[in-house]
Amino acid sequence: MTSAKGASRIADVPPDHLARLNRGEAETRTLAEGLAMSFPTLMAQVDPALAEAAAADLPADLGITQRMARAGVLLWGRFGREGLAALSAHPSDTVRGWAAFAIAAAPDWDLPQRLNAVRPLADDAHFGVREWAWLALRPSLAAQIEPGLTLLQPWTAEASAYLRRFASEATRPRGVWCAHIPALKENPAAALPLLAALRNDTSDYVQDSVANWLNDAAKSRPDWVQSVLSEWRAEGTVAPHLLKRAARSLKQIPSG
Repeated sequence: MTSAKGASRIADVPPDHLARLNRGEAETRTLAEGLAMSFPTLMAQVDPALAEAAAADLPADLGITQRMARAGVLLWGRFGREGLAALSAHPSDTVRGWAAFAIAAAPDWDLPQRLNAVRPLADDAHFGVREWAWLALRPSLAAQIEPGLTLLQPWTAEASAYLRRFASEATRPRGVWCAHIPALKENPAAALPLLAALRNDTSDYVQDSVANWLNDAAKSRPDWVQSVLSEWRAEGTVAPHLLKRAARSLKQIPSG
């Protein structure tokens, strides 16, 4: 019987659930389940014509983010723009994640096109798809960080907390499982309008992302983070949880 909680170790993924994952009939519930999957097997279910290429390009010993990116390249080459809707609505969260990387792989698309295309995936009900969405678009954002921040500013006012969180998470100076953004490590103030718009967000999901953004920045610009947190603390409206979490890499929490 498959646990609703999901496996925390690859070895503990039930064989029947793993088989359904590899057929694209189920969603992952944990990272371990995603790591246990066979990408070539799932890709062959999406399109048998890609089976040979997937076997060659998606080896299990490659890092999962690299495999996701390569899968996106394969799917874009096979389906192009016309196939994005079907991929983005696939029952498998992994395939929907591949769709995000297909958007990232689209040649000659500008940043507004990529952001517009990834919105449904950034707003996906599955936690993993939302992570893949920002990870897929991050290189494009990092390459054009100033226009990227401008384009993401309206996202901070979206009704969906998932979209608001994307604006923060995708631009973190350091982030997780991704390359750093040197421009924001050096000058995090460039993103202050975006962060300020989210400082009183009603969602803990968004607040945690803003706090993690500032914690990233504190590792290279502690002086700037101290100043921002002092100002926010003085406002008296920013959640104490956010302020404390953002300051965890500082020697002491700003005292206002």
